[in-house]
Amino acid sequence: MWSMKKIVSSLYILIGVSSLMMACGIVVSCGQSYEEHQRITRAERKRLASEDSAALKVGVTPTLDCLPIWLAKERRLFDTLGADVRPKHFTSHLDCQEALLKGKVEGCVTDVVRAERMMKRGTKLQYATATNAYWLFVSNRLARVKEVKQMTDKMVAITNHSVTDMLTQAWVDSAKLKQTDVFRIPVNDVLVRMLMLRNNEMDAVMVTEPQATEALLFKHRKLKDSRDMGLNMGAIVFKAKTLSDKTRKKQYDVFLKAYNMACDSINQKGVKHYADLIKKYTKADEKVIEALPKLRFEHATPPRQKDIDAARKWLGK
Repeated sequence: MWSMKKIVSSLYILIGVSSLMMACGIVVSCGQSYEEHQRITRAERKRLASEDSAALKVGVTPTLDCLPIWLAKERRLFDTLGADVRPKHFTSHLDCQEALLKGKVEGCVTDVVRAERMMKRGTKLQYATATNAYWLFVSNRLARVKEVKQMTDKMVAITNHSVTDMLTQAWVDSAKLKQTDVFRIPVNDVLVRMLMLRNNEMDAVMVTEPQATEALLFKHRKLKDSRDMGLNMGAIVFKAKTLSDKTRKKQYDVFLKAYNMACDSINQKGVKHYADLIKKYTKADEKVIEALPKLRFEHATPPRQKDIDAARKWLGK
């Protein structure tokens, strides 16, 4: 008979072998699961990339002129009308433009000056519509600037080669200042631009809605308004070659139809009815949204020739 010591020793050996086999089984099992997981993940990534490539992509920014596009996507108007249209979110028109030029999006929200500059540099575009965007020249309340003529040696945040650049130059000229008297600082990200205003790091900014309402709500001063110049410079553009493809053209037509439906809904119910979307996509808080002016969104109509001419004239200089 085995001694108790040998029995215990044998049991330890058996338990050890069993544990080792179990551990190996777990490792193999985990290894197979990981490989399977990776295979599924790769397949899923490939599928999603394929779907995204087939979709009509539109670059948008955290500005209120994009509301019809957000609404059409969130309320599934694009899907209902039978096309996969996807907003792609950027925090500046410059980033939207770069995405368009690199083929990452087929269209984007922009301004007429920027669109005309892209076309002048060889990119063929088609205007889908003008938008209701307008821009305010707002001075920091701590800068003690009540008029543009007091902006000597002050900084204003703009985007180069854009409507904000054009308007700033026009207003500086109208104040009979030299262009070199005012420091135009490129701050392309609209959210960063507002952060610099809040932190008193900028003497003035050029902003559209809802950032314009936020600036005024916090007692910063409106110096100029683009609407007073009779200009309507917001726009949505698409690459012309995109629309030569039958599938893309169908998606584009759906985009326009859904855009118009969204405009009708906003005009009927009011901008503030869609506070959830504005808050989600612009980061505006409830106070800012409540203070927004009444805005009307027109059906898709290309920019006026006078606005295009104004942009071309400025670019020609």
